[in-house]
Amino acid sequence: MTSKRILMGNEAIAFGAMKAGVQIASGYPGTPSTEVMETIASHANKYGIYAEWATNEKVALETAVGAAYSGANTMVTMKQVGLNVASDPLMSLSYIGVKGSLVILVSDDPGPHSSQTEQDTRAFGHFSNIPVLDPSTPQEAYDMTKLAFKLSHEMEIPVILRTTTRVSHGCADVITEDIYPVSRDIEGFVKDPRWTIFPKLTAQRHPWLEELQVRLSDRFSEYFQENSFNSISKGNSKIGIVASGVSYLYAKEAIKDHSETFSLFKVGTVHPFPEKAALEFLGHIKALIVIEELDPYLEEQLLQLIGKHHLDVNVHGKKNGHFPVSGEYNVDVVIDGVNSSLKIINTDVPSLSHSSPAINKENVPPLPIRPPTLCAGCMHRTVFYAFKKAAGKLKAEKINTIFSGDIGCYTLGNAKPLNMVDTCLCMGAGISIAAGLSHTHDYQEGNKAKQVAFIGDSTFFHSGVAAIISAVYNNADITLAVLDNRTTAMTGHQPHPGIGLTATGVSTKIIDIADVLKSCGVDLVETIDADDLGECIDIAKRAMDFEGPSAVVFKGKCVGITKGDGQYVVDEDKCTRCRICVSQLGCPAIFSPSNKPPAIQDNCTGCGLCAQVCPSDAIVLKEDRQ
Repeated sequence: MTSKRILMGNEAIAFGAMKAGVQIASGYPGTPSTEVMETIASHANKYGIYAEWATNEKVALETAVGAAYSGANTMVTMKQVGLNVASDPLMSLSYIGVKGSLVILVSDDPGPHSSQTEQDTRAFGHFSNIPVLDPSTPQEAYDMTKLAFKLSHEMEIPVILRTTTRVSHGCADVITEDIYPVSRDIEGFVKDPRWTIFPKLTAQRHPWLEELQVRLSDRFSEYFQENSFNSISKGNSKIGIVASGVSYLYAKEAIKDHSETFSLFKVGTVHPFPEKAALEFLGHIKALIVIEELDPYLEEQLLQLIGKHHLDVNVHGKKNGHFPVSGEYNVDVVIDGVNSSLKIINTDVPSLSHSSPAINKENVPPLPIRPPTLCAGCMHRTVFYAFKKAAGKLKAEKINTIFSGDIGCYTLGNAKPLNMVDTCLCMGAGISIAAGLSHTHDYQEGNKAKQVAFIGDSTFFHSGVAAIISAVYNNADITLAVLDNRTTAMTGHQPHPGIGLTATGVSTKIIDIADVLKSCGVDLVETIDADDLGECIDIAKRAMDFEGPSAVVFKGKCVGITKGDGQYVVDEDKCTRCRICVSQLGCPAIFSPSNKPPAIQDNCTGCGLCAQVCPSDAIVLKEDRQ
């Protein structure tokens, strides 16, 4: 039986995986991929699926690999920067392959909206010799997920399902099929030299891997005949457009009133590139426009194909400046790129000039800029402010302080007026960078500095433990501040090893961060609730005064889950308009109209930080004022 329902792209992927019989699912939360695992986990008990949040993407992939070696249908979820973390096992796995099936969901983030990079997973698939499917819609995401499991099992190789933000988070009607509980009848691990990678095995398997690319390309050509993942819409013109992913929808919208002007080729199976389908399309094309976000991946594949077969086709894309090489596309960007290409096509190919009118854009005003900020009442603001005050005391002792940040909500500590994040690279790097900076003291005569690294609780488990071990081992003079709000806040409050709950809500052992730090050899480890600013300042100063690795675990609530007690207001009779609460905290709940006392808005969560910094005691609980 089939049914139609409105699904987010990520939900459609999860339903496709469950329909395909996924038995083991592991991942690490990261926008825009998170909802895939959340959806599977919410249905896990119903369908007999094992689902988990792993400590990081490398562990998630290796867990799924072990299950796949046993013959299980497995899935791993992550965002594009998470693939960097998982790349070590992935590169070796492509040589070894799998026995069951393994689908790797990777969500790219053009823009970027919430990532350090705009890297393109299509290129990663090409680099690692792993097939990549690139859906354009939630329906295709559902269908391609099922195809990915089928391909993986058939070819005994992992398959990457690559989405982008607009596909992952876009909603549409999706036709789904009934899902049934999965079989627990897994073949089990069979000992075989194939599973132990050595240089000799790599040398033996590399030719197999290269030959597999040819077989996959042929297989994709068969799928081209069977479905619409790769499709051709022929117009009367010899101007062709090639697009993949959500860029195909932008292209389709951009030329909707000029469909006869162009022939349109949608590529869904991006690696291996479907050469036979592309050659069929190029057979009557004289000018080609390539529309794709991020890397010129399709453009390069087409240029190689055109050169290989000596085709007389001019290509217009990123490489000759018609389309942006970075950032997220939309219909207007595509219209600009097509019109730019048409100007050249009209000059170089006069016979096409009659069939290439310019496309008019609608004049739509830009959206207002809304910079991200720490939530009103976020415990991180208290910790940042405490270290800022403690650093001021060190400054009086002629000691500078450098603050290394990390990936999470607390990265927003770099914003004014806090200005408390001096470096930020990738997850876990804050500790290692602080350690590296600490070893430069001998080269900075008269410029003594204390290094402070901020890291969140989930990120600590993800990639902070190895970094702190290295810092201790190499005698780095750093202070680590662990911001423990007992959740993976930035991606939607997923659990982690410090919570005591698994992805499916099962109670489990709590891994105590302070105990981990002590076992790693950190001599000074303090734990404190982050609700008393004075105590936070004192403990921050004490940790920074300590010579060698020190750590403070600041515990508090994530206001996205639990609000504080009461709400604060400004007593205008006491307020001296010093504006300290405005100029030093940057809390979005505090509004400062000109020439008037600050006002606290309804989004106040009652943390009380503003009341603690007010020198006039003019900020009080609302109920006390009444």
